[in-house]
Amino acid sequence: MDLNQYLSMFLDEANDHLQALNEHMLELENSPDDVGIVQVIFRSAHTLKGMSATMGYEDLASLTHEMENVLDLVRNHQLKMDEMIFDTLFKSLDALETMVADIANGGTGKSDVTSIVASLKSIVSGDYKKEQSGAAVEASENEDKHAEDQIDEFQRSILEQSIEAGMHVLYIKVTLQQTCVLKAARAYMIFQALGSHGEVVKTTPPAHEIEQENFDTGFSIFFVSGSGVEQVKKDIASISEVESVEIQLLTIEDVKNWNDMKDAESQAKQEVAAASAEVAANSAVAESPADKSTDEQKANRSTQSGSSGNKAVQNRTIRVDIERLDVLMNLLSEMLIDRARLEDLAVDIKRTDLTETVEHLARISTDLQSIVLKLRMVPIDVVFNRFPRMIRDLARSLNKKVDFVITGADTELDRTVIDEIGDPLVHLLRNAIDHGIESIQDRVAAGKPETGTLNLRAYHSGNHVFIEIQEDGKGINREAVLKKAINNGLIDADKAANMTDEQVYQLLFASGFSTAEQVSDISGRGVGLDVVKTKITSLGGHVVVQSKPGQGTTFIVQLPLTLSILSAMLFRLGDEKYAIPLTSIVETGLVRKEEIRRVHGGMRMIDYRQGVIPLLSLSSMFGCSGYSDFEEDEVEIIIIRKGDSVAALAVDDFIGQSEIVLKPLGNYLKSVQGISGATILGDGQVALIVDPNALLK
Repeated sequence: MDLNQYLSMFLDEANDHLQALNEHMLELENSPDDVGIVQVIFRSAHTLKGMSATMGYEDLASLTHEMENVLDLVRNHQLKMDEMIFDTLFKSLDALETMVADIANGGTGKSDVTSIVASLKSIVSGDYKKEQSGAAVEASENEDKHAEDQIDEFQRSILEQSIEAGMHVLYIKVTLQQTCVLKAARAYMIFQALGSHGEVVKTTPPAHEIEQENFDTGFSIFFVSGSGVEQVKKDIASISEVESVEIQLLTIEDVKNWNDMKDAESQAKQEVAAASAEVAANSAVAESPADKSTDEQKANRSTQSGSSGNKAVQNRTIRVDIERLDVLMNLLSEMLIDRARLEDLAVDIKRTDLTETVEHLARISTDLQSIVLKLRMVPIDVVFNRFPRMIRDLARSLNKKVDFVITGADTELDRTVIDEIGDPLVHLLRNAIDHGIESIQDRVAAGKPETGTLNLRAYHSGNHVFIEIQEDGKGINREAVLKKAINNGLIDADKAANMTDEQVYQLLFASGFSTAEQVSDISGRGVGLDVVKTKITSLGGHVVVQSKPGQGTTFIVQLPLTLSILSAMLFRLGDEKYAIPLTSIVETGLVRKEEIRRVHGGMRMIDYRQGVIPLLSLSSMFGCSGYSDFEEDEVEIIIIRKGDSVAALAVDDFIGQSEIVLKPLGNYLKSVQGISGATILGDGQVALIVDPNALLK
């Protein structure tokens, strides 16, 4: 039997079950005595096991079976959930996700999960509490220690983007002398020395443990620097009581394959520990598949037979490959271009029957466009669903209590936006947990509840989607931001005194800007925020920051609903036609030639709403032929805005509004400044689409 035809279905179903398992495990952690939740988790694990065995992925099926054994004891009140069991089950889920991802990438789904299996078996046997110092626990600890030196998705994205920006990414291993007494002080001096060269992305062990001297004699650092290896090494080695410094300059490939490389390096050690763990676990009593109760079999049969009556409802939805939707969208785009051409021809030919046919075609194609766009709309919960587990792990690592509340997860976005928005939201959420919400001690001292609240909201407004990340932490220190900005040369003291709060908070998005006073491998106020703004801006959106000292901070991200079909204003510059998205336009108008001012440096300015804004010459920027700005008595202008930035664009003539299809320029022309793409008009001409973000930048 050829199972390849079912692979796509298996991967979709497996990912759905893994997501459900993570969500219900988080619910169970909040209500550990709720057997109803355990039943739901057990059924998902059981289904995943059956699917995996059917497809021939034995490692997946075996690990899921061991999870079942633990859950079976819990649901039958023979075992009570505790922290160690939760941690082991979460590790099991992480391993399952890794194996499914390997299958999706063309792998076999095999993985060395011996130590996790040993831990699960020791839980079933009841020996896990007695064997904390035994072989099974030793294997688990070795695995934990190894995992600490790996990088997660967030850290990897920072390192990759830093290399692409021309920075050096260094992996530094520092060893202190055995006789060193004040290890934390020496570590602090090392981080101070590194501070003049760049930013720390991750430390092993975590920074808070280093500060508490909770490490042996060495630690490792992932570091982004503008300086060379030798200079960094020289500065660290010059600190007394440093035994050795090893620095590795990482490439993009090193970063991408880092975790796999570490797996290979530690495999031999893990095999020894795992073998010992297996010997210790072999004596554990593990439930075999044949031992499953007939009650469970009856329940499964009952579930299957009970669902048959709802088949008509279940078959109302189908899974569709995303590539097919992309092909459908491209075909629709071509049809819209031809529709515009037919509309122009109908106007020229002036035949009644042709005009009526074209009008009918326009109505049908408009309805078809609406349906195709709705097909491409995806609930944002496909992104939001992975955050609760991340927040749980971060809060635990920082010894903070956080109540994470998600609202509006059913809000829909075009899949082109969905695919890109995950990383920026990860940055903002980690930043909120690390430097927004205070420690338990600080919250109590400030008269707040021990548990901080982190809200993630999504909602529609017009042709945009808004995503808010709000926490009730300490807020942004305006003076600290200004002080750092002045020290970094971003602004001068005179300008700082006249800046609004919103303008001050936007400084957080400057490249490399951070107000963090202590080293952190989670985030810093500003570490990665420049990446956030760059990504959101590239999607046609922007970020607003609101904060009140002592009450918290809110990041508001505004995004367009779709990036494929845009409502745009068409205009002419000499012999050439251009388009600009309506979402970026504040208004259009005329300005008289004598109202245009020239300031120092030659910049043209005009009065606008009790202020002045720059007037930009697009014909000069794009080298347009057949047109010269500012020769007529009145100049037609378009006012554009992104965030706080406002400017006017001088144009030759307005053509009108139109629905246009965005076409990328391709790799050859991707570096053209001020242009985001192109569209084909009804007369067959190509119109370039102006990128307001690039112009304002």
